[in-house]
Amino acid sequence: MAKARRTRPSLYFSVDIEADGPIPGPYSMLSIGAAVAGRQDADGYTAADPEENTFYRELRPISTDFVPEALAVSGLDRERLRVEGAEPEAAVRDFTAWVRDAAAAAGAQPVMCGYPAAYDWTFLYWYLIRFTGESPFGHSGCLDMKTLYAAKAGLPLRAVAKGTMPRHLLSRRRHTHHALDDALEQADLLTNLMTWPGPGLSRP
Repeated sequence: MAKARRTRPSLYFSVDIEADGPIPGPYSMLSIGAAVAGRQDADGYTAADPEENTFYRELRPISTDFVPEALAVSGLDRERLRVEGAEPEAAVRDFTAWVRDAAAAAGAQPVMCGYPAAYDWTFLYWYLIRFTGESPFGHSGCLDMKTLYAAKAGLPLRAVAKGTMPRHLLSRRRHTHHALDDALEQADLLTNLMTWPGPGLSRP
């Protein structure tokens, strides 16, 4: 009789980045915020208090190019960051160490989560590979909360927006476009989605 394959636990990191353009390389990641949202194993999902284990850095821009509209979203000052921002290599090495320490303490594999994840993952993964040569999440350890909701709700992905979600799934925190604030907000959303049984099965 074959032995049951052991499920390796996952530790979910809610991550939000602010950048000054649409793609990394020509444009810069200016801040990164992250929070441990919860742990999942074969027995289910266990939420964490996202405020208990967080990470935040503001980074020096890597180019002179930027899109004013993108920069305005975050409200960050590029000129200040040119002087005060962390060197990108140091920032992402600190981030990697923080992720690995948290995952090791939880006995789990790290997974990056975002809403939507595509933009934040693109910048984060590019910076990790460019400045450290590796990613603590591997090349595919990424969970998109928008896709998670669409699958649970039985909706087409392009029909999904936070404004169409049941209110009880949304965080009570404000979305401020400060990377750490938004990572905390997203951590709440992830926990609510992970524990949501789906439409028609929700608690009153």
